Amino acid sequence: MENLVKIEDLRVEYSVKKGVLEKNQTIHAVNGVSLEIKKGEILALAGESGCGKSTLARTILKLEKQKQGCILFNTCKADNIKTFREFAQMIFQNPYASLNPKMKVYEILSEPLVINKNYSREKILEIVKEKIQMVGLDEGCLDMYPHEFSGGQRQRIAIARALMLEPEFIIADEPVSALDVSIQAQVINLIKELKEKYNLTFLLITHDMGVIRYLADRVAIMYLGEIVEIGKTEDVFVNPLHPYTKALLSAVPKFEKSDKKNLLKGDLPSPSNLPDGCKFHTRCPRVMEKCKNCIPGESGSFHKVKCFLYE
Repeated sequence: MENLVKIEDLRVEYSVKKGVLEKNQTIHAVNGVSLEIKKGEILALAGESGCGKSTLARTILKLEKQKQGCILFNTCKADNIKTFREFAQMIFQNPYASLNPKMKVYEILSEPLVINKNYSREKILEIVKEKIQMVGLDEGCLDMYPHEFSGGQRQRIAIARALMLEPEFIIADEPVSALDVSIQAQVINLIKELKEKYNLTFLLITHDMGVIRYLADRVAIMYLGEIVEIGKTEDVFVNPLHPYTKALLSAVPKFEKSDKKNLLKGDLPSPSNLPDGCKFHTRCPRVMEKCKNCIPGESGSFHKVKCFLYE
């Protein structure tokens, strides 16, 4: 399967001033991420809050500036932002905040076409009706405002907006975390249906391992701005390699009795003061002396892991 998106050594940093007399601190949000996303797949990105998942996603879509690194789409750099917006879109986490409350649904959905295409009003209306039906909503909602809908309906509208320019690549940033549990399954199934029907490529950001196992073809595990493990979803779930991945999967609730949970100790280190060596060594149950000073390389071919246990 060919690559649709290729990321090489991506780094994102922020300069933050804590107090009037204090020096600026550098937040290392993304630290040398290299990633390949195959055409037509759903790649899930998982990790704790604050590990850099959303920053990585926003940087891929040119919503954040990178310090260094290269992002290639179909082997081409995304230099022309207007053209790039037709290729890649984003579904944001909170449908309550991502839809303009002063615009009717028709205005929200037609805006990308008005800006990017030279279509007639009739053509725009035709496309808007097609997309709103595609996500399971009725044409009658086009004359309504976002506040008149439930959370699940708003997220469907947000998905329809992302589809307006017929992109090849969509980033879904925690698309169901702000929704009621009863509605989450409907939106998850909609994403799966759209992916299969239109051969879309998704980067799915979530901390819900159940959603990942159901939706994703591959999964990448992120810790403190780095990808520590990546592989086919079933391989990672059945045979997790990195101690951090094992801890994440151990924390997933199970109905049947299981072995003692592999819970992490301590808090996530500050991205402004990263540990030396392996970034996970301060919390790792299998830490070795060299983990504290040396950075592990990547081991494996299809199922890759950054850990000295597998060198």
